[in-house]
Amino acid sequence: MTRADSLLSRRALLLGAAGLALAPATAFAAAAGFESWLQGYRARALSRGISAATFDRVLGRIEPDMSVFAQLRNQPEFHEQTWQYINRRVSDWRIIAGKEALRANTALFARIERDFGVERGTLLALWGVESAYGDPLVQKNHMRPVFPALAALAWNEPRRKAYWETELTNALRIVQRGWSTPEEMRGSWAGAMGHTQWMPEVWLNVGFDYDGDGRVSPFGRPDDALGSTARYLVNRGRYHRGEHWGYEVRTNGVSVSGNRSYAAWSEAGVTRADGQPFAQPAAMAQLWTPVPGGPSFLLGPNFYAVRSYNPSMNYALAIVHLGDRILGGGPFIQPFPGSERALTLAEVQEMQTRLTRLGFDTGGTDGRVGNDTMKAIKDFQIKAGITPPDGYGGLKVLAKLRQGL
Repeated sequence: MTRADSLLSRRALLLGAAGLALAPATAFAAAAGFESWLQGYRARALSRGISAATFDRVLGRIEPDMSVFAQLRNQPEFHEQTWQYINRRVSDWRIIAGKEALRANTALFARIERDFGVERGTLLALWGVESAYGDPLVQKNHMRPVFPALAALAWNEPRRKAYWETELTNALRIVQRGWSTPEEMRGSWAGAMGHTQWMPEVWLNVGFDYDGDGRVSPFGRPDDALGSTARYLVNRGRYHRGEHWGYEVRTNGVSVSGNRSYAAWSEAGVTRADGQPFAQPAAMAQLWTPVPGGPSFLLGPNFYAVRSYNPSMNYALAIVHLGDRILGGGPFIQPFPGSERALTLAEVQEMQTRLTRLGFDTGGTDGRVGNDTMKAIKDFQIKAGITPPDGYGGLKVLAKLRQGL
């Protein structure tokens, strides 16, 4: 393909991606802008150690994925309360599928616990939340080639162009090392890939070859992804071998704070909500009550190790609670104010089926609640006059669906 042919192809792509909203001259200018940026970037990539052969193989005929800009602008906004956030992630489907993932990978999790001391429940939960345990349907239906996406962002995302260009260069390094191919590298619109959703930088600098096949990969067998994630929790998160993340507790009116041993908390009057003794009285923990009137927790270092993976306290709580549930633990003993119990798998599937019959696209009826299902729920709530239209599919929404509009 000549440069002129490439420019014409990009003009057609950009014009089509814009739904013919751009005038041909504007689309041609956009394509020319990408071509000009690509040539400049080629020189920068080569100066950073990318070979001409790798660059031309991967990006020589690249077409920018213009749909990423709509994704960037239109991230769905769902204002979840803490209990809704937890219920949606600690779902019946994830608990059931997590038990099956553990059965299928018992030897791997035993090896990881031996090598790194990271509890299997924590890793199972991370795996389940990040990629539905590596479900190939997620890869097929919700992932896209990362090079066109990263190239578009590096070219024309105004706020973080340097970041996206660095990640594009990192992705090229992965191909150059022979760890992957452009065809295999499919991920989110932002470039996160595989079982535990690695950005290229994480792949290069955190990932390691745990299965001994000579390359580092977040795809295929989960060994590299889960082993690398465990090592990340130890090295960056300061995970403590042999300690549980913490416990739901009863404060019994205790108002003290700070980092204290479980023994000191017990002496102050704080007890485990399930009535059991603290397993390691000398270990340290901090008291946290996410919502006044809701459950309280003593959080040890391993809770914050999980938080190093994602800075949200709610995310970390969902992960550690899901891990406990997969391993046979029960729901929180003290409910959150105004909360509903989570729907069962069968109830979620019924909700999705009823929404689909009414013309609201849930993206499937498998019992998994993602953004498609949440948008369908929100649209139904608006049409049915349910307030607030928060996109949460719980008992109230299911009851309304059973009544009909």
